[in-house]
Amino acid sequence: MSRSTLSAARLRVRAILGSALAAALGLAPPFAAAQDFPTKPIRMITPYPPGGTTDILSRLLAPSLQASLGQPIVVEAKAGAGGNVGTDFVAKAPPDGYTLAMTASGPLAINVTLFKNLPYQPERDLTPIVHVASVPLVLVVHPSFPAKTAKAFVEHIRANPDKYSYASAGNGTPQHLSAELYKLITGSKINHVPYRGSGPAINDLLGGQVPISWESMIAVFPHVKGGGLRALAVTSTKRSPLLPDVPTMQESGVAGYESIAWYGLVGPANIPKPILARLNKEMVRALDQPETKKRLEDMGSTPVHGTPEQFGAWISAEIRKWGDVVKKSGATVD
Repeated sequence: MSRSTLSAARLRVRAILGSALAAALGLAPPFAAAQDFPTKPIRMITPYPPGGTTDILSRLLAPSLQASLGQPIVVEAKAGAGGNVGTDFVAKAPPDGYTLAMTASGPLAINVTLFKNLPYQPERDLTPIVHVASVPLVLVVHPSFPAKTAKAFVEHIRANPDKYSYASAGNGTPQHLSAELYKLITGSKINHVPYRGSGPAINDLLGGQVPISWESMIAVFPHVKGGGLRALAVTSTKRSPLLPDVPTMQESGVAGYESIAWYGLVGPANIPKPILARLNKEMVRALDQPETKKRLEDMGSTPVHGTPEQFGAWISAEIRKWGDVVKKSGATVD
């Protein structure tokens, strides 16, 4: 064997031994890990209690995602601090694609300004994967409320400053800030009554204790259909197919008004690009399933998804939008 052939053989042996050692120490190159992904169950954290929208969306999408990825998707609730606890848990997880969060507009946008000491920053500490759903809210009133239309509501509230109160699911929630956005645009004065969740707020709304609310389409749709509440307007820029006869806030004279409760899948910062691309691809595939589309439509969501970059741009725009509303309205978590 010549000296050059012997040197080449030694180099090959060293390369093989080096790769084996790296794999044994968990130092395998990123492309190898991405190529094999996933090799174990994936945790999908929801930052709100079981039974809420993030939980419903996770359990709706988990079977399709599990089938395409070939590994179990374990849905796990980590609630607290307006969604911050679960979202922060994911922000601090290893960026390997095995710990994700099905989270919402609160933890990803509103809370950036609302909380003085947020333990994470969405744009820095999280990787956007895909925009999952966007659900409009509905301006609803108790049937005894004098205004029968949204235009009449605007006029009546302006003519009666501080006379009425509105219920919300809590300080800093999309319900709260949707009302505050309305107040900023119209210059109206309505008092805020925060509750611990939508359930108690809707109960008092149905009972007439508080006559007004901006509430999730999912939560109030049955009560509107049953006559317990009157829907005056939806908060999206287009009418909802669930309530086709109900105008938008913009159609009702509130120029520039839009408020959407939205949800999406994120992971820790610095997820390898091949893993990110795989997760996005399989989530888009799951969202495009006919039965999934139908279920989302029944929840009032318009079709969404798109690329990680598109979702990241959406998050950044929403942080700026709601940051301005929080500052001008004086909304707090106290």
